Amino acid sequence: MFGMSHESYLLLDAVVTIIGLIVLITKFKVHPFIALIIAAGFLGLTSGMPVDKIIKAFQDGFGGVLGFVGIILALGTMLGKMMAESGGADQIAQTLIRAFGKDKVQWAMMFAAFLVGIPLFFEIGFVLLIPLVFIVARRTGVSLIKIGIPLLAGLSAVHGLVPPHPGPLLAIGVFGADIGKTILYGLIVALPTAIIAGPIFGTFIAKYIPGNPSQELVDQLAREPENKTLPSFSITLITVLLPVFLMLLKTFADVAFAEGNVVRNWMDMIGHPITALLLALLLSLYTFGHRQGIHSKQILKLLDASLAPTAAIILIIGAGGGFKQMLVTSGVGDVIGHMAVNAQINPILLAWLVAAVIRVATGSATVATITGAGIVVPVVGMIPGVNRELLVLATGAGSLVLSHVNDAGFWLVKQYFNMTVAETFKTWTAMETILSVVALIFIMLLSLVV
Repeated sequence: MFGMSHESYLLLDAVVTIIGLIVLITKFKVHPFIALIIAAGFLGLTSGMPVDKIIKAFQDGFGGVLGFVGIILALGTMLGKMMAESGGADQIAQTLIRAFGKDKVQWAMMFAAFLVGIPLFFEIGFVLLIPLVFIVARRTGVSLIKIGIPLLAGLSAVHGLVPPHPGPLLAIGVFGADIGKTILYGLIVALPTAIIAGPIFGTFIAKYIPGNPSQELVDQLAREPENKTLPSFSITLITVLLPVFLMLLKTFADVAFAEGNVVRNWMDMIGHPITALLLALLLSLYTFGHRQGIHSKQILKLLDASLAPTAAIILIIGAGGGFKQMLVTSGVGDVIGHMAVNAQINPILLAWLVAAVIRVATGSATVATITGAGIVVPVVGMIPGVNRELLVLATGAGSLVLSHVNDAGFWLVKQYFNMTVAETFKTWTAMETILSVVALIFIMLLSLVV
């Protein structure tokens, strides 16, 4: 079409669509939910997809994201509400402030997110810890961005680089890497990467974009508790970290027991993110509710009220998933990936590059990791002596780069931090790109010694 190859046309079409999406939201002030639907439909029509498959692709993407993320957000928001209302979030905030001091509280947020995020999906860690960002910012007067970016960096670093997150775990299977070595190398790379992209970058960017949280979310997640007696730090930590513990048990069971074993099957169910978060929420009804003197009717009202502010966020994330699926179904991701393979470069750099371009095209870190590994693995077979564990990490690092409007995480951060699209690019997108590039540098350095 227009004298171009089909591949070139698809690339141009994707670029035009993404630019158009940004213009709709920033210049014409179209609500992101509506703009994402329009952009997805435009891409489907102009890319040559059969008309009957356009709506289905969007629905599949929308439902695929919300079938997991929507449930996680709802359960996590309810847990966050209970933690905030009981004073549990306040207790953790006060403890962190005392331990690290006001001047270094951003480091506390990064380390907390890094540890909690190892067994958790990014979205779960986000909704569990976001109340702390609001409440620490309120209590210390420190910029929301200065505290929030380190938290996001800690969660995102382990999400992209450390099993048992789904991307690295599946890439291990594709490349035939050793899971133990991958976890070890992943932690070695992820921690310094999170430090640079988190507290260091967060302190810098907060000078220009301090952040202005949504008052509605602050009132919900960071309000002063009515109870003067706060839950103890240990009770609060046990309740919040219960999902972490259950998911670790699931990981242990997957290693210790054969597939089909009764114990493993039960632990897989109990340690599933949705089940683990539900059990933590149920525990919170006692530890943050009845134990603190909050009656059943009041708890019901709190849980009901907690969902209202997240409705728009959930819809926007779903629409982002639909737009992502349109990019995948139209073939843009495959085109970019195979173009990158033709480049004659270092296999580790190639793995990073392929995952990076697929990430930019599709918006999904997990899709980029899995697809990138599948594209690169035949090339690796032709080059002996390549460290397969580092290939897993390079693919994971590439999958973090340049999160933008086709990534559900972009909209999650934008809405919770009450930023404009431009501010989200300067904070979240920049932080994700720094994570990706710095991680690649550390991986290349590590390849010299392992």
